[in-house]
Amino acid sequence: MNWLNAEAFTVLGQDIIWSDLIGNTLGLFALALGWLRNVWTWPLQLVSGLVLIAANISVQQAGGVGKQLVVVAVAVWGWRAWQLGRRTSADGAVQVRFATWTERGLLAAGALAGTLAVGGLFTLFPTLSWSPWADAYIFVGTLVAMYAQAKGMVEFWFAWLLVDLVGVPLNFAGGLAFSGLIYLVYGALVLWGMRDWWIRSRAAQRPALEGTPA
Repeated sequence: MNWLNAEAFTVLGQDIIWSDLIGNTLGLFALALGWLRNVWTWPLQLVSGLVLIAANISVQQAGGVGKQLVVVAVAVWGWRAWQLGRRTSADGAVQVRFATWTERGLLAAGALAGTLAVGGLFTLFPTLSWSPWADAYIFVGTLVAMYAQAKGMVEFWFAWLLVDLVGVPLNFAGGLAFSGLIYLVYGALVLWGMRDWWIRSRAAQRPALEGTPA
């Protein structure tokens, strides 16, 4: 499997390796399917995560490896959750909604506590990561985003945007140039997906509000 971390080509002086190229291309398609609320987003995320583990190992980004392990684990759970969810929906696709304020608070608190814990671990063991706090932020942020996605929460798009803000410069600095470039495309897809889920969530709430007695 050494070919996965071999150089595919060079762009503007940046070496692009096969694992970075393949994994992120699959991830891009997975994000598009998530926007469409298609259950096949999950198996694609799973395969993408497996390939990107090799990419992150090659540049010694422990947080990136941990992130992809989370992607693989949550993809299995999310796949099942969406399969169950779409059986009860009118159009056969997973239903989306805004998180409650309690859920938002729990997600934010979990993200903060998780980042502090993982960042502290990476700091204690410097060999795990050359950028401990950024790696920890990405690792925990990915977990929060994928959990929210599996639950059909619109907020999952906001979480991905926050992860991308750190992930893009970190990937360029760490030698995963294609990851940095593709995350810029992810950013555009995230904004479009956020708009679509936002509109769908509001549309789903409208009948309930109209049926509420004045």
